[in-house]
Order: sequence, then C-alpha cells, then structure tokens
Amino acid sequence: MPQSPWEHRRQSGIADDIDFEIKGEELQFLEIELDPGESAVAEAGAMVWKNASVEMTTVFGDGSGGQGGGFMDKLLGAGKRLVTGESLFTTVFTHRGSGKARVAFASPTPGAILPLKLGDLGGELICQKDSFLAAAKGVSIGVHFQRRILTGLFGGEGFIMQRLEGDGWVFVQMGGTIVERELRAGEELHVDTGCLAAYTPGVDFDLITVGGVRSTFFGGEGLFFARLTGPGKVWIQSLPFSRLAGRMLAAAGSRGGQNRGEGSALGALGDFISGNE
Repeated sequence: MPQSPWEHRRQSGIADDIDFEIKGEELQFLEIELDPGESAVAEAGAMVWKNASVEMTTVFGDGSGGQGGGFMDKLLGAGKRLVTGESLFTTVFTHRGSGKARVAFASPTPGAILPLKLGDLGGELICQKDSFLAAAKGVSIGVHFQRRILTGLFGGEGFIMQRLEGDGWVFVQMGGTIVERELRAGEELHVDTGCLAAYTPGVDFDLITVGGVRSTFFGGEGLFFARLTGPGKVWIQSLPFSRLAGRMLAAAGSRGGQNRGEGSALGALGDFISGNE
C-alpha cells in the first residue's frame, strides 16, 4: 500500500506534536493518533469515529485557552467563532487510556484537507471563514477583519475571515484541489475571489477590476479579482463550495430542470436564447 502524501509521525522532544494521516482523494478524512494525555480539538460535528479510550468533551469557545482563562475570556473566544460563521462550541478529544488511540474527522463538503504547522508559518494563518476542521489543542481561532472597504464588500469572504494562531498542527478544509504558491517580495498573483482559500499575514490582499465592460458583464468572473502581493504563501482552492452550490441551484432552476446560462448578465433573456425557457 502506498503511503498517504499527507502523513506525519511525531518528532521526539516536541511535546505538542501529533501523529496524523489524511486518507482518500476527493472525499478525504483525517485520522489523528494520540498518546496518553494528548488532545486534539475539532469543529463540532466533524468526528467520524474514535477509540473508546478517547474522551470527548464539548467546550465553550475554541478550546485553546489555558487553565487560567475566566468566563469573559471564554465568552470572547466563543464570540469570535460566532462572527466567523462557526458554532459557539468546539469538541476536545483527549486520550485517557494507555498506548495509542485514534480519532477521525471529515469535512462536511467535497474537497481536500490541508495540514499546516503554524510554527513553520510564523505562527499565524488567515483563511476563509469555514475552513477550520481540527487542530492540536492550543491553536487559537480568531477573527481577521479586512482593512479595505472594497476588499470587504467584494472580496468573496466579506469583511471577516478566520485567523488561526499558535505553533501546532492545524487542519483546514478546502474545496476541490489545493494549489500552494509562494510569492516573492513584490510579486503579484490574481485569483478569483472565491478561490482564495488561505494566505500568510505577510501577503497583501487587495482587489483589482477584471478589465473592460465586456469582460465585466459577460466574462462570468464578477467585477474583481483578488490581487495578492508577496512576500508570503497563498493557498488556492479549485472548487469553492459557494461555486458548487451556485451551479447546483442554477441547474435546478426555479422549476427544476437545467439552466445553462448561470453567470449571464442577460437574466431571463439569456435563458430564452440558450433554450432554458
């Protein structure tokens, strides 16, 4: 059996390092192997299966706080999750037995699961609002506000994105195939706003118009591209769930049946011309 391309075995001397393996191709799931006393935190409802010795505890907020955090700290953490579209609660899985134990998680939408070590990325990652799946306990899930008004209004993810902070492993869910690009200082990359999945804080995120009037109204790409300027890393998803859902709704139409004119500025006239009426 060939090994998974996304597989990691713990390194000696790193206390919060966890073993994991991502299985599958288009519809993936994540297996995390825990040592006694070791914990992982996951989005509520993401679990697929677990060993009996893994204790499941639902916590208020993101599960990253230390023992000294008070109620207001936990309330603030939960509030951050709420404004990014996540549940008020996360679930902590702790191995209470001996030997090794495993717990598995899956994304609720088709796509891929990407493992990232935040310590290798400067301790921070900015990603789309619903991308968090699971992490080693201690990763903080916060809020990133877009500083530019136009970027917030037309940037695909709105004013609010997720900010993941810490030094451990985090697992994010993205649609379709994932492409990683590393941008040099000053290097620009233009991406469809919905396909931008994540980027490191050093990358400048702005918008640029798609071009002339014809491209704007009939190109099917909307009004703006995301303009990403290095230095830093960018992750691009080939099929954001919003695009997949939009195509499914357009294909069904208001009366069922097929609609081949999605994205057309002509609306009902486009449906008539293309034979959908």
